Amino acid sequence: MCLGVPMKILSRDGDTIVAEVDGVQKEASVMLLGEEVGVGDYVIVHAGFAISRLDEEYAQETLRMMKEVFAPEDMR
Repeated sequence: MCLGVPMKILSRDGDTIVAEVDGVQKEASVMLLGEEVGVGDYVIVHAGFAISRLDEEYAQETLRMMKEVFAPEDMR
């Protein structure tokens, strides 16, 4: 199963961004996006590519739900 994860952009250099979620940083390409993104924006990162831009509220809610779904049974 592959999963796209909402991440916050920390830096951008050309088509390459560094994005972060829960302290984990990842490089990704923005070459597939049809819109401009910059530092502070939230994007869905999948397989090394930013594939969609999100507003912060939607990104935070998605991350909350992902944590709930993927938490071990005894942590729910």
